[in-house]
Amino acid sequence: MPSNKRLLVLPGDGIGPEVMREVRRVIDWMDRRRAVSFDIEEDLVGGAAIEARGTPIAEATVDRAKAADAVLFGAVGGPQWDGLGFDRRPELAILTLRRELGLFANLRPAVVMDALVSASTLKPEVVQGLDLMIVRESTGGIYFGEPRGVTTLPDGSKRGVNTEVYTTEEIERVARVGFELAKRRQGRLCSVEKANVMESGLLWRQTVTALGAAEFPEVQLSHMYADNCAMQLVRNPRQFDVIVTSNLFGDLLSDLASMLTGSLGMLPSATIGAAGADGLRHALYEPIHGSAPDIAGKGVANPLAQILSFAMLLRYSFGLDADAALVEQACGRVLASGLRTPDVMAPGCARVGTQVMGEAVLRELDKLAA
Repeated sequence: MPSNKRLLVLPGDGIGPEVMREVRRVIDWMDRRRAVSFDIEEDLVGGAAIEARGTPIAEATVDRAKAADAVLFGAVGGPQWDGLGFDRRPELAILTLRRELGLFANLRPAVVMDALVSASTLKPEVVQGLDLMIVRESTGGIYFGEPRGVTTLPDGSKRGVNTEVYTTEEIERVARVGFELAKRRQGRLCSVEKANVMESGLLWRQTVTALGAAEFPEVQLSHMYADNCAMQLVRNPRQFDVIVTSNLFGDLLSDLASMLTGSLGMLPSATIGAAGADGLRHALYEPIHGSAPDIAGKGVANPLAQILSFAMLLRYSFGLDADAALVEQACGRVLASGLRTPDVMAPGCARVGTQVMGEAVLRELDKLAA
């Protein structure tokens, strides 16, 4: 693999640029201490791109993303753009990247670090040691299916329609990602749908079952209805290793799982495409906390989700597991030391801002690499 990896950085709006600055410092540290070098380009997306270029994402930005080995994304959106139509809203930037890069599998880990057990609203004995991964299909299902829209009926009332559509190929490719992840983890995959009331769910269950038997007999496969899965995530989340599910159910379940950890500000994500002939794949990495316009510019945003997204980038795009683990350990040690941004503040801890938290991660990296 070439020593310099091509990385496109898209800070976006709100707290995006603030937390991305701290990641850039971690990247510089990697270049100095770990011989992991990146050729970095930075560009505008979301509201920032609307203000500068009149569009949430320019074609040239999409081209840069296609040419990059990986994309590191911040966050988009804000109240100043709420009045724009669906065809111009800032969030169109991320949807466009998913479509144009073929990013069909969204990976959302839910990990409870020891130092943050008390931050969860669930009992410590329920979430202690939680480490699960949700794989959400991200380019199909009800968010993209046709027909869709709002029509006026003959009596003057209106009807809104969205269609849940999946093909065998779409299900197989995202399920294959789930199986492969399970092989690298605890060897257990839970496939989630509503096969009892939805034909698309029945096809999902049949397809995943056949794929598991044919290609992944070593992975323990189970099935669960989506409503039961939601209940089980609150009742006994540690029963899960990897969950694979559709776009709609993945959207809901991954947000539910994220709150088991205590804060959206702590959670990274990855969205990946199919592997090419060279084994490489398009991938985009982002925190799930959004642009948080209410705290933007105040210097209090938690940068750890963005830094942990970079750790996922190291692991899943470049196979640099040791370097990824180093970043993750540094984040854990900072929290264990008692430093907290406001979103994870706890009694007896020291409240710090975005920059100080980033500096603390760098200090822990120095100690770990000594």
